[in-house]
Amino acid sequence: QVQLVESGGGLVQAGDSLRLSCAAPGRTFSTYGMGWFRQVPGKAREFVASISWTSGGSKYYADSVKGRFIISRDNAKNTVYLQMNSLKLEDTAVYYCGAPRASNVIPRSPLMVGSWGQGTQVTVSS
Repeated sequence: QVQLVESGGGLVQAGDSLRLSCAAPGRTFSTYGMGWFRQVPGKAREFVASISWTSGGSKYYADSVKGRFIISRDNAKNTVYLQMNSLKLEDTAVYYCGAPRASNVIPRSPLMVGSWGQGTQVTVSS
């Protein structure tokens, strides 16, 4: 499994921005697609965004965040980011980054994830 460490969550107001980071210390993940997912209590974990193994490669977004969130990665730093803009109350959740079980795979579903980070809480208030 890949060790993943998220950071950057917090409490913000609606309309604000926040950037999440997910680092994979001690391991290069330049051949792994990466994804961000989120979960609220009582609901299943859901897909937010994912990115190909190259920073200029394919990116995918859930309809609910398209146009507001941007996923990116820096392979030199073994880090993937999620820039969240125009945050809404409904974006409140625990956000997780996830790596697939195999290289050259872009995770677009929680079922495709083999390694999870510990999660970081994002709370959007009115």
